[in-house]
Amino acid sequence: MDLNRPASPLQSQNQATPRNRKALASAAIAAALLLSACGGGAAPQGAEQAAAADPASGANASGAVNICGVKDASGIYKGTAEAFTKANGKVTAKYTEIGATTDEARTQIVQRLEGKSTECDLFLTDVIWTSEFASQGWLLDQTKLVEANKGRLIPSTVETTKYQDKYWASPFFTNAGLIYYQKDKVAKPESWQQLYAEAAKVPGNGYVYQGKQYEGLTVNFLEMLYSAGGEVLNDQGDVTIDSKETRDVLNFMSDGLKNGSADRAVLTYNEDPARLAYESGDFGYQRNWPHVYRLLNATPLASTFGVAPLPAWEGGEASGVLGGWNLAISAHSTNQAGAVAFIDFATTPDWQKHVAMDYSQAPVNEAAYSDAAVLQKMPFATELLASVKGAKPRPISPVYPQISQAIYKNVYAVLSGTASTEEAVQKMADEITTAKASF
Repeated sequence: MDLNRPASPLQSQNQATPRNRKALASAAIAAALLLSACGGGAAPQGAEQAAAADPASGANASGAVNICGVKDASGIYKGTAEAFTKANGKVTAKYTEIGATTDEARTQIVQRLEGKSTECDLFLTDVIWTSEFASQGWLLDQTKLVEANKGRLIPSTVETTKYQDKYWASPFFTNAGLIYYQKDKVAKPESWQQLYAEAAKVPGNGYVYQGKQYEGLTVNFLEMLYSAGGEVLNDQGDVTIDSKETRDVLNFMSDGLKNGSADRAVLTYNEDPARLAYESGDFGYQRNWPHVYRLLNATPLASTFGVAPLPAWEGGEASGVLGGWNLAISAHSTNQAGAVAFIDFATTPDWQKHVAMDYSQAPVNEAAYSDAAVLQKMPFATELLASVKGAKPRPISPVYPQISQAIYKNVYAVLSGTASTEEAVQKMADEITTAKASF
């Protein structure tokens, strides 16, 4: 949110006429609310004053619970609500769609939270929203609830719910990138260097990924940066992206476009175009999400491809970037006990198997990945688990959207040839530092 706007009519409020004084007063109130929402002006309620969810309350819950979030394309949200209602008997749950896309859903959620609406008890939240929502005091502190359920949750998924050493949501299902490869053309990748070398060998071996100027490019870049040992922010929240590792990864990605390891068309690809390009049969490798497995099996490529975890940087360790969705309890919920009961159900090992079998999503429960029924429906579960366990959250900050924009804009500038690596690294670091200072 841009706070460096031109001076507003509020500056001339002292000369306001009776006719426009009321309008100016309303504008002043709106501006104050805007500054509060952006982290400027008066401090928001904040995470420090948030109430905590009681893990024991779910056992005696009753009444109705409303879960709100993005359009339910796969049916997983409504399906979970119906299964919970049937299994619980005392609490009725329903899922309410409040946005056709992730961005629309976020806008609708923020409006309800800012307005202290009691419509929604639980919100389905993207993993990158945790810090922003928690910092505003919009969510219940779920630390005790997460600690009570921690034994059945994959540790990396729990980290996506953390802000200021507390947990503000419970993982529902997760996501981590995978490499799809043509077994008759290229070898299973063990390192990024090997993958790029194989991809450049002959025409038809190339690598496709998400290189468009958007969040997906941030993820693709961070997957390599993390595996190379780099980071964006350190444990103290300091900006550490100006590093040798960042330069190495940017140069490597740029060289890959120059030497033919990756087709320059990737600069226009998000997830679906990358998948469709790979389905043409003209490429050896594709980086994409787990849901692509089912789609590829409905094409002529069925049974011709393998699935592998993301490779390691040569001399380092593999590291993905977690996606997925969490369940956050609104600070304004009128049935917090019912919300706790719903979370307890949604994270049980038994229901997490259905997350994989019925909806092709990645469970947050490790035992589900070795279940025979799950393996029958999701044969690559072992590879997916390796990617999930080795993955890390994106930078944890209330201003993550600005941080991500600083990353993908400058990575894209290097890949497209409009900036040098040195220029991009310095600009990236400066823009992230400015974003952090704005909160």
